[in-house]
Amino acid sequence: MAVAGDLLTQVSIGAVALYTLVTAASRAIDRLLALAEYYDVDEVLVGLTVLALGTSLPEISAHLIASLGILSGVLDYQVTSAVVLGGNTGSSTVQQFLLVGVLLIGYGSVHLTKSFVRQSYLPMLGALLATQVLAWDGTITRLDGVVLLLLYLAYVGVRIARRERTQSLREPPSVNPRRDALVASGLLVLVLLSASLMLSVVEVVVEMLALGGSMVGMITIGVAAALPELTAVMDSIRRRSPNVALGTLIGSNIVNPLVGIGLGGALSTYYVPEAVVLWDLPFKIAAGVGLLGWVTYRRGGDLTRTEGGYLLGLYFAFVVGRLLLFPGQ
Repeated sequence: MAVAGDLLTQVSIGAVALYTLVTAASRAIDRLLALAEYYDVDEVLVGLTVLALGTSLPEISAHLIASLGILSGVLDYQVTSAVVLGGNTGSSTVQQFLLVGVLLIGYGSVHLTKSFVRQSYLPMLGALLATQVLAWDGTITRLDGVVLLLLYLAYVGVRIARRERTQSLREPPSVNPRRDALVASGLLVLVLLSASLMLSVVEVVVEMLALGGSMVGMITIGVAAALPELTAVMDSIRRRSPNVALGTLIGSNIVNPLVGIGLGGALSTYYVPEAVVLWDLPFKIAAGVGLLGWVTYRRGGDLTRTEGGYLLGLYFAFVVGRLLLFPGQ
C-alpha cells in the first residue's frame, strides 16, 4: 500500500508539472507573437523562431533541463537520455502522423506545393536522416549535437535568404510590450522549473515500475508536448487555413531533432536506446518518404481525408510495433 501511495503521489506531481509545462509554454508563445507583431518582425522569421521553436518549447526545455541534470549528476545518464529522446521522437511522431491526419480529416484536402516540399518537407526528412546517422552508434556526442544545431542554423539562414510571404497565425499586437516581455520571461522560467520537476518524477516512476525510459517519455512528454501543435491544428481548421498548421507541424519536426537533441547532445551527450535508431527514426523516415512518393505520383500533390485515415493508422501501428518489438525500452 505504501508503494502504491508513493507511486500515486509521484504520478500526480508529474501530471501537474506536465500540465504546467505545456500551459506555460503555450501562454509564452502568445505573448511572444504579440511582441513580434508589435515590433513588425518579418513573418518568415517569426515562423522559424517563435512558432517553430515556441511550439517545440516543451521538448527543448526538457532537453535543456535533462542535460543540466546529467552534467550535475542529479539525473541518471541512461534513464534521462532515454526519457527525453523518447519524448522527442514521440512528440514528432504525434505531429507527423496523428495531428496531420486530424488536420486532413477535419479540413478535407491540402495541396502540397513544390515550394512547400522543397522548403519544408524535404528538410524535415533530412533532419530525421541526419539524426539517424549521428545516433546510429548509440550515442549523441557533443560534436553530434553541434552538427545538428549548425544544420538548423543553416536551414534558417537559407529560408530567410529565400523568404516568401506566407499566411501566419499572428496575435493582435501587444498593447504593453514591457509587461508582455516580463510575463513571457516569467513563463519561460516556469517552463524550465516544470520540466525539472517532471523529469525528476519520471526518473522515480521509471525506477519504481522498472519501465523503459524512452517509452515513458514517449507517452508523457511525447503526447503532452504535441498539445501546442494540436491547438494550431484546431485553429487552422476553424480559420480555413490548413497550410499554416501543416507548416507548423512539419517545422516542429525539423526543430525537435535538430534543436532539441542537438542542444542536449552538445551540453551533456546522450545515450541512445536501440528503439530510437531501429524503430522510431526509421519508421518516421520510411513513412515520410512513402507518403511523399504516393502524394506526388498518385495524387497529383493532394493530401485528402483518405491519406488522413492512413496517417492515423500509421500512428497506431508505430505505437503497437514499438510496444511489441521493444517492450523494455
